[in-house]
Amino acid sequence: MTKFIGILTSGGDSPGLNAAIRGVGKAALNCYDMNIIGFRDGFRGMMENRTMRLDSGELSDILTRGGTILGTSRDKPHRMPVGGKLLDMTEVIVGNYHDNHLDALVCLGGGGTQKNALRLKEKGLNVITLPKTIDNDVALTDITFGFDTALGIATDAIDRLHSTAHSHHRIIVVEIMGHRAGWLALGAGIAGGADVILIPEIPYEVEAIAEAIRERSRRGKSFSIVAVAEGALSRQEHKAQQAELAKTDKRKTKSAAKKKVAEPAATDCVEADRTLRLAKQLEILTGLESRVTILGHLQRGGIPSAADRLLATRLGTACAEMVNAGNFGVMVAARGDGVEAVTLEDVAGKIKTVPPDHPWVRSARAVGTSLGD
Repeated sequence: MTKFIGILTSGGDSPGLNAAIRGVGKAALNCYDMNIIGFRDGFRGMMENRTMRLDSGELSDILTRGGTILGTSRDKPHRMPVGGKLLDMTEVIVGNYHDNHLDALVCLGGGGTQKNALRLKEKGLNVITLPKTIDNDVALTDITFGFDTALGIATDAIDRLHSTAHSHHRIIVVEIMGHRAGWLALGAGIAGGADVILIPEIPYEVEAIAEAIRERSRRGKSFSIVAVAEGALSRQEHKAQQAELAKTDKRKTKSAAKKKVAEPAATDCVEADRTLRLAKQLEILTGLESRVTILGHLQRGGIPSAADRLLATRLGTACAEMVNAGNFGVMVAARGDGVEAVTLEDVAGKIKTVPPDHPWVRSARAVGTSLGD
């Protein structure tokens, strides 16, 4: 019998989403004669049963397109804003899954999507996920699609800022996305030749950064580029955060407080203030004029790179193969040049951070880049 596959994109947009949709859809149509139903705007669209048929015409000419033709949202099945309240709409989503006669649901997203997909699996749905995020922080996959494109954009930005920093003898602090993992800032910082790289995994000392910049001045270098992940913290801030986490964790009966700590909702405003404060501190400590550039959502947009198109297509076609084989409850992980099915239980709630001895970290230190520690 013909199988019906539902597909949705959830969380922040990311280059390569359309390439992945195309990979799943075309392989399902061409190799297995399946029907593909897209849900608009993530889990919210599935809750509202807003669908579109993904036939060969809809899948045509989307490989190079940024964003997602399905639209996306950050709404969670179990905490969906409805009528001014947060309601558990999981059963509604389960009902729409069956009403559309689905044999499987494919969810494209990052860490939050893996957790939401696991909740649906626990309700008896056949779910498969694909790992996307520019942060590259989804656990148990070598890489996520979207990362390579964002890495190129951030590196290009650092390249362009070099000329202004050099011409005006300034410190330029470049804020790069990455709340909890520093892969993007570290990779772009190395590729762009940043003089200082600050990431969440390595708490920094402002004085150590200032001394690295002063040392450059003593060697005749009149400018510096500081690449900072938005989630990077000073040692004092990190210590305070850890103390608050430990304090809250003791309140076992206050589940809402525990959940808030487990899923920190750091705001762009708070992180921008932190970056501006760092720039001002460096200006005072070094005597060099400082400027801040916040790349923000610029990093997530535009045409996906060739590497991301290839990765998304590889994972998407493998996903269709797994649906045909009845391999459900898994994330399609990139592993070398191939793929591996990783159970959602092993992925959900975990995050891939930069190890302190990672080769990228060692390379950065070897070429004289300060990591602020």
